[in-house]
Amino acid sequence: MMIWVLGLAAISAAAMTVSREMLTRFATLSGYPVTMENAPQVIAYFSRLRRWRLVAVVLAVPVAGFTGDPFYLVAGWCTGPLLAARRVPFFAMAVPRALWLTSVTAAALAGVHLVLSDDPGRTLLPHAAVAVAVAAAVTLADRRPRMEDQDQAARALGAWSARNVHLVGSAVVLASVLLAPGRPPQDEPPGHNGPAEVRAIPATFETVDEHDAPTCPWFDETVAPCRFWLVNGEPFPQAAPYVAEAGKAPRSAPFAVAPNRKAVVYLHAKDRRLTYQDAGGSRPLTPPLADADVPTVTFKGRFVVMSGAGAQVVDTRTWVPLLTAGARKVHDVNAAGVVVTKGDRVLVLDLRGRVRMRLPAGKRGDDYHLRPDGRRLVVIRWAKQRAETYDPATGKRLSAVTYRFPGEDWLENVPGWSKGGRFLLHSAYQDRSYSLDLATGKLTPR
Repeated sequence: MMIWVLGLAAISAAAMTVSREMLTRFATLSGYPVTMENAPQVIAYFSRLRRWRLVAVVLAVPVAGFTGDPFYLVAGWCTGPLLAARRVPFFAMAVPRALWLTSVTAAALAGVHLVLSDDPGRTLLPHAAVAVAVAAAVTLADRRPRMEDQDQAARALGAWSARNVHLVGSAVVLASVLLAPGRPPQDEPPGHNGPAEVRAIPATFETVDEHDAPTCPWFDETVAPCRFWLVNGEPFPQAAPYVAEAGKAPRSAPFAVAPNRKAVVYLHAKDRRLTYQDAGGSRPLTPPLADADVPTVTFKGRFVVMSGAGAQVVDTRTWVPLLTAGARKVHDVNAAGVVVTKGDRVLVLDLRGRVRMRLPAGKRGDDYHLRPDGRRLVVIRWAKQRAETYDPATGKRLSAVTYRFPGEDWLENVPGWSKGGRFLLHSAYQDRSYSLDLATGKLTPR
C-alpha cells in the first residue's frame, strides 16, 4: 500500500508545471541568471524534462505496485533527466562524474558480494538489467562531443543536464543493489541490551586519529557513549556535548583539532571554560563562559582563533592573547602577525599586539591575507574582482589589479599564500586552483 501512495505522490510531483521557484533554483545553483531573452530556452528544457519524467513515472508506478519493489519508483523518477538530456549540449563536471564512477564501482562490488555471500532472489537480475541500461545511457552521454560554440544559456543548461545525468545515474545503480532483498534473517530469541554505561573519567590521547560529535539528543540524561564527544573511538567526557541558548536550538559545543592532530580545544563540561589539551595535559584559555558567549574555535597553525562577540587569538607557544579588546573578526594569523577588523578599520598587528598598518574596512566578504614573512598584505575585493597588495611596513598600496577567470568561471574561495610564496585563488566551475600574479592580475592554472 505504501508503494502505491509513494507512486501517486511521484506522479503528482512529476506533473507539476515549470514554476518561478524552479527557475530561481536553476539560476541560483548554476550561477546563470534567467532573463527575458533566455527564459524560453530554459523553460523549454524544464518542460521537456517534466514530460519525460511524467511518462517514466506513470509507467514505473504499476510495476512497482504489483511487484512490491520500490526500486522501480527510483528508476522511473531518475529516467526523466536521462531522456531529456539527449537534445541538450553536454558539459560534464569533474565532481558529479567522480561521484558517478564511484557509485558504479560500489554497486558492482555490492552486487558481487550479494551473489557470492547471500541469496539475492530473482529481483537482482531485473535490477541489474535496468542498472546496465542506465550505465550505458550515462556513458553514451559522457562521450558526446562538447560544443564549445554554444551560447551561454546552452552552456548553463548543458552543465545542469550533465550534473543531473550523473546524479540520477548514481542513484539508480546504487538503488539496484541496496533495494535488492536478500535472504530473510534467521529467527533469534528475543533479547534486550541496555545502553553501555561509561564512567566520566577524563580521557587522554597522544594523536587524534578521528573524532566524532555526540549523537544522543541534547536533553538525554543517559550516561552512554553517544552522549560524549568521541576521540579515537573512546568517550571524551570532559568536553561539553552541547550549548543551549535561550530562544535558540541547541548546537554542538566547540571542539577543534590542531592541524598536527596533537591537540584539541573544547568547552569543558564542568567549569565551562574553553580548554586546550594535548598529551602533556590541559590548560584553560578563557574564564567560565555562559552558553550565549561561547565562541567558535579554529586552529591556524599553532594559533587558536576564537571568533564571537569578542575575537581572541592565543599563541600556544607563549600562551599570550594577541588581540586587544574590541576586535570583531580575525581574517588571518601567522608567525608574522594578525589581521583583524576593529570598528571601521582593518588592522595588521604584530604578535605583541602593536599596530603595523590600518585600512578602512571594506565589504563584509573581502579577504585579507598576510604573507608568512609579514612583508605583504593582499586584499581580495570580491565585488570588484580586484586584488590589492600593500606593504605593512609603510602602509603603501603597491598594486591594484583586476583578475578574470577563463570563460564563465568565477571565484569560489581564496586559499591565500602557498608554501612556495605564490598567491592562490580557487575557481568554482572548473574546480581548480590558480596562481595570481599580483603585478598584472594574470591567473596561471596550477
